[in-house]
Amino acid sequence: MTETDAIVALIALFEREGYARVEPPVLQPADVFIDLSGEDIRRRMFVTQDASGAELCLRPEYTIPVCLQHLAHRGAQPSGYAYGGPVFRMRPNESGEFLQAGLESIGRGDIAAADAEILGLALEGLGLIGAPTPTVKLGDMGLLHALIDGLGIAPAAKRRVIRTIVSGQDLASLSEADGPGNQEHAGLLAAIEGQAPQAAKAFVEDILSIAGIASVGGRSPGEIAERFLARAANRTVLSNDAWQVLERYLAIQGDPDQAAEAVRVLAKETGLDLNAAVGLFEERTGFMAARGLDVGAFSFAATFARNLDYYTGFIFEVQDPRRSDGKPVVGGGRYDRLLEHLGADSPIPAVGCSFWLDRIVGRP
Repeated sequence: MTETDAIVALIALFEREGYARVEPPVLQPADVFIDLSGEDIRRRMFVTQDASGAELCLRPEYTIPVCLQHLAHRGAQPSGYAYGGPVFRMRPNESGEFLQAGLESIGRGDIAAADAEILGLALEGLGLIGAPTPTVKLGDMGLLHALIDGLGIAPAAKRRVIRTIVSGQDLASLSEADGPGNQEHAGLLAAIEGQAPQAAKAFVEDILSIAGIASVGGRSPGEIAERFLARAANRTVLSNDAWQVLERYLAIQGDPDQAAEAVRVLAKETGLDLNAAVGLFEERTGFMAARGLDVGAFSFAATFARNLDYYTGFIFEVQDPRRSDGKPVVGGGRYDRLLEHLGADSPIPAVGCSFWLDRIVGRP
């Protein structure tokens, strides 16, 4: 089977399940991907300009373009979409143009059922195009967010913690931001941490003005303010207790039932209210089992996080055990805030996945 044949077969399956085929334009506004995609995509984009000087990019993935198209035509109405075609990213020793297929479910309120449906269709689709028995990795950004919020971690520190986990680094790397320079100005850094950038910059410039400081080392007040903002953004501000709880959470792994039990034990012993997040996790597992999926064979790891910034809940990757590079053949998850960032009046629930066809079937 060729990649083109695989797209035809997958689209037919998804359309039978109620997902309408769409094909967003290849040229997309670059700023949207720069603001909302993960670093892995941002640094691999092919960027150009139109006649007016506006930056455009060749479509690096389908999720954002499908969401933009949905907002333009359907608003908040529930809809399902299937797609298949070329995407463009710079890849060492590989073609910058390759084929992807996938599906997106937008606007459904039955969160757990929609999550299970997407994973179920991903596995059914792999079987349809002749992929070998895969391994399934699960994660849950919703559990991580609930834990961090329960610990009362400040917004700036929360962003840094999540970036650290997504990039695969150990929490110990967070301490690198708390060197002598940051301790020296701890009071000012704490005052501006979490503020909107413009407000924080104005605050620092006012402090310098009150002190009668026009420049330091040749830097203007505005430049000095920018440096303080950068330091504030890198502050960890994790208490020892929060650190220990996060370390315990990140050590959790096992099948979904084992993971849920471990999180409930952690919540009980630390006094954190994680009932809503764990309840959704368990409900999703129940819907997976109801679809006939072998949830006992799935592997959950609290450290697992996909390298796109917009995921907010359930995430997964499907791997071909024959591949030695560990790269997924299918990846996806839930992104409930993405459409609001793209212009929706309020958050719209959404979940989807993409197939990396060049990793699954041979080219013609």
